[in-house]
Amino acid sequence: MSPVDSMRDRAGTSLFLRVAGPDGLATRERIHGTPGPRWFGPGAPIRTVHGDASMFVGGMRALLLQSLHPAAMAAVAAHSGYRGDPWGRLARTSTFIATTTFATIDDATAMIERVRSVHDRIRGVTPDGIEYVAGDPTLLRWVHVAEVDSFLRSHRVYGQRPLDRAGADEYLAQAARVAVALGAERVPESVAELEKALDEFRPVLAPSAAARDAADFLLHEPPVPRSLRPGYTLLARAAVASMPDWSFDILGLERPGPVGLSAARTAGAVATRSIRWMLGPDDASRVAGIG
Repeated sequence: MSPVDSMRDRAGTSLFLRVAGPDGLATRERIHGTPGPRWFGPGAPIRTVHGDASMFVGGMRALLLQSLHPAAMAAVAAHSGYRGDPWGRLARTSTFIATTTFATIDDATAMIERVRSVHDRIRGVTPDGIEYVAGDPTLLRWVHVAEVDSFLRSHRVYGQRPLDRAGADEYLAQAARVAVALGAERVPESVAELEKALDEFRPVLAPSAAARDAADFLLHEPPVPRSLRPGYTLLARAAVASMPDWSFDILGLERPGPVGLSAARTAGAVATRSIRWMLGPDDASRVAGIG
């Protein structure tokens, strides 16, 4: 192995373990190495999207977008531990995505049942007095809509093999299978349905102290070592710039102008290409749990 390849391998493994957690290598082997039928076969659009480095931008955008729903954000603030254990939460999320996308049907089903059990125990009241339950089909629908919109948009801009419209529709139909199994209802299965779902949620999306605190944490207090700060900043700029125009005021963020948008897109391209280089040619087996 050349010095450059050795450096890349070390950097890629370090990044992978940051995202997937200390047991990430064993988890990856179990996900990809266990024989048995899968929900999604090789070449499936959901594998293409969830195994790509663009997920690093999409994941950050999804967190920002999800926070705009007061009940969803209240549940995250009270129960997710994102401030106290941000890397643990990321590892759990990436492992869920990886398992439901790449693992055997038995393992994917078992993972969903575990998450449903956790959701049933998460309940509370928002600062405005609204009761919530994490397993509420409407909240699950919002979380799913925010995720797939973010993953798909980021992949269209930064993905190695961007999907066409038909591929995007197929991706959403495949992702809907997981969301429905998790308990969501009226899940969009096409780009047109996704756009309609986002419009339907607009009236309930609102500013909250918890959402702005989460945005401040993600964008200004990132839980990353100093050596990773430059790359994280590039990803954050790309994620923020890709947010819907109407979301900036709600989150208290400055809307970038044309120059800022161009710079942010360049930043995202540099970051995702660097991640893709570090993870090596077999992207789908290195992006965490994410693949």
